[in-house]
Amino acid sequence: MAITVTFTGKKPLPTGESGFRVWSYAIDPSPPGEIPSGLRIALALPRDIEVQDPAGFPNIPALANTFLVRDTSSSRQYVGRITGPAGTQNLSFVAPAAESTAELLLVRLQTGQSPATIPFAATPGGPQAPAQILPAPVHGPPVYNGRPPAEFAGMLPYASELFGIYQPLAGWFGLQNSLRAARGSADEALARLSHDSFSAATADMLDDDTLAALAERFDAVTRGVLSPVGLVQLFRQYFFEFDTFLGPPAGHLWLSPGGTVELVETSTRRTLVEKSVEQFEETSRKVEESLTEQDDIANAVKEDNANDTKLGVSASGGANVGIYHADASASFSFEATVKRSSEETHKHSRTQSAKVTSEIKRNFKTTFKTVTETTDLSSRRYIVQNTGDKLVNYELRRKMRKVGVQLQHIGARLCWQVYLPMPGRTLGLGDLVHIVPAPDLTSIREPDRPPPLVDKTTQFTGAFPIRKKPGTEDPPETGMEFVHHHPPDADGITDHDNAIHAVARMDYTPPPPEPGYKLKEARLVSVAPGRAFTDHLCRVNEPRTGFAVFAQFFNAGDLSPIGLTFELNWDAPDTNDAHDRYKEEMKVYHEKVAELQRTAYAGAFRDRLGLVGAMRPRPSQDLRSEERQTIYGNLIHQLKPFELFEDLYLGSELLRQIFDVDEMLYFVAPDYWRPRTVSPAPAPPPNPPLPTQGSVGRYPVPEPGILAGRTVVSWYSHTDKTNAVDPQGQATDEWRVNYLITEESQPAPLGSSLGWLIQVDGDARRNEFLNAAWAKAVLPVRPGRERAALDWLKKANVEGQAALGLDYPFQPGDPPEFQGLKVREVLDKLAEQLERSNVLIANTLATEEVFENGFDPLRGGFRPADPYQVFDQWIEVLPTDQVVAVEVQYDPKTGQQL
Repeated sequence: MAITVTFTGKKPLPTGESGFRVWSYAIDPSPPGEIPSGLRIALALPRDIEVQDPAGFPNIPALANTFLVRDTSSSRQYVGRITGPAGTQNLSFVAPAAESTAELLLVRLQTGQSPATIPFAATPGGPQAPAQILPAPVHGPPVYNGRPPAEFAGMLPYASELFGIYQPLAGWFGLQNSLRAARGSADEALARLSHDSFSAATADMLDDDTLAALAERFDAVTRGVLSPVGLVQLFRQYFFEFDTFLGPPAGHLWLSPGGTVELVETSTRRTLVEKSVEQFEETSRKVEESLTEQDDIANAVKEDNANDTKLGVSASGGANVGIYHADASASFSFEATVKRSSEETHKHSRTQSAKVTSEIKRNFKTTFKTVTETTDLSSRRYIVQNTGDKLVNYELRRKMRKVGVQLQHIGARLCWQVYLPMPGRTLGLGDLVHIVPAPDLTSIREPDRPPPLVDKTTQFTGAFPIRKKPGTEDPPETGMEFVHHHPPDADGITDHDNAIHAVARMDYTPPPPEPGYKLKEARLVSVAPGRAFTDHLCRVNEPRTGFAVFAQFFNAGDLSPIGLTFELNWDAPDTNDAHDRYKEEMKVYHEKVAELQRTAYAGAFRDRLGLVGAMRPRPSQDLRSEERQTIYGNLIHQLKPFELFEDLYLGSELLRQIFDVDEMLYFVAPDYWRPRTVSPAPAPPPNPPLPTQGSVGRYPVPEPGILAGRTVVSWYSHTDKTNAVDPQGQATDEWRVNYLITEESQPAPLGSSLGWLIQVDGDARRNEFLNAAWAKAVLPVRPGRERAALDWLKKANVEGQAALGLDYPFQPGDPPEFQGLKVREVLDKLAEQLERSNVLIANTLATEEVFENGFDPLRGGFRPADPYQVFDQWIEVLPTDQVVAVEVQYDPKTGQQL
């Protein structure tokens, strides 16, 4: 009679929780009937092993008929089962995954009785004993890092970030890119490449000599540079807020019996401004160091994408979308490019997430002080008292956040890629307005300014006599009304019967308010009491020294003149004697002031360097939007000479019908940078000339006569001489275009040593854009318009059909139907597939499923992406600025925490 207990292994939980495993042991009796059916047997484990109640895992078959009994008065806990038919009994339980060894007992449990031990062996044929050492879960209190991800199923994301991977599709020789490559080549055969080469019938099979030479020069991988099409695989990154837990101790506090301590917690968020200069220059030269201003991984990822200089920029839904550039693909398979792009996305996202999380971890610093009085009103204060009779210890532990991250493929877009020269040439720069303080001018007396010459208004009273019109017979009579006057400037007016004619006009020459004033207009404002008069017109004479009034109606009254009052508006003269003298005196005064200003302005360069270096950059979204609009405008103008459309506006609308211009992306990365323009000649580009004494940078220091300017457009450069030694050992002059700094100025921006034009309120991407010789623009095709886009691109004056008639190089992973097809046919099949998938409502719903159903745990953490599926998952742990006091105890002999 013998019983053997052996450890058979541990398995992951079906929920995917990483902290626990299903532990299994085999109890093998010999003979089999030694352990009868229906008996309650159990393994006695140490009490400090965290064994889970099997009732909480109803979906695990191995835990059926198992139980857990904990005895608070004993150092053991019992995990067991009700035995089944005679033979080997398997006993399983859930416990922490970490493995150790422990002394185990095999016991029989009966109601109302103490556990009875059963001797057993740890190996077949081994010695029997009441206790044996076997593999077991680790002892001691468990390390709690929050609940497993499976328990957060259904949680909605609190943030998301959209980005993509762009892959050129090699195989098609596009007209635009091929001509550009030929212009920079020294090959004489390529120098003859022209538009006619792509419109000829021989272009389809590369029978043209120049196209054949182009194919020989570029192998299959680098032909992605010549291809006019590519694929953008779009991905979305989701961020889920999991639970919180207490992290490692950040401090320690002890209180004696009856003691009271006032605890002041000061939390400081470190930013770049708070770093020392030495640390910044030695360890923080990269752009991502600005992430230390963020305390959330979602915001940090967004900021990292905005600052990444190797990232292509697109726009979707009003937000910038980062597009990363992958190697050219020789395969046109949609599924193959999705898998390769998902692997690239996985590597980039995990690296980026680890980087920004590390930055956030270094972003928090907490200092604890015990003081007798409060000195910092902005700090949090805690009063801690020990009312017991024993020494109390507290650990100050930081509260940590668990953030789940998932990646999902949300679609693919066929794209047109084209290279544009000097993309930043038409962008305007910000001029820093800097007014140099004027020197002390108290020693120079400024002339007194005479009163200003302003327009004036006066009143003038004149008499309108009652007169018979010359050449008529009857004079006006007493009380007669004169009413007929036409036109307004007629000299005569008649009574109601048109029988009596009177003079309707009277001319006046009023005195001006001052010499030189000219009359602008006259307006009748009142008539003498008891008299009736209505004017028809008040007209200023040509010398503007007087005016004439024409009556529309008047009553002759007693035939005495009618008193009229006019309001006169006078224009001031341009100048007078006093102002002429003042101008001459001011000319002398300004010459003296300018001399002092030029003397003081040289010292203002130091101030300007400090202001330029401290200038805050504009929002990256605004800068990217301007660059995108500039590139699109350059694209329209570049295509105009090819007579693709006669009108630029109509051409723009044509492109917008096929291509999603609002989501256009572009790449200006280090491998595209050229500090000077590319020569358009087909000859090989010459070596950059060495600087000489006459060399200047993109923004040289102004000459003294120009220093009176009030704006600064860029970081100043300065041509200076150093000593060099020629091969014969003789000292020679060596000229360089340098940049200016002071002991207080900020480090010069990237590109200063290259003579770049620096935008003072731009970021690193803007400066690269301004100085790039060319940029690659990628225009996504509108969903559902893929075949129409290919048909338009195949036109002779757009991209042509060079190499489309060649056999498609079948790649591993390609669909079987690609076998034996031409490049043109495979492109058409790809366009048809994208046209179907991009308009299929089921695919659209799949990309929005996370926002409806929430977090869905991904088994294994990563899998090569299937279209429109979640394919990657991981967890990041982030610190917070909160600290929790936890009471702890220590063994006085060993010093270990209990």
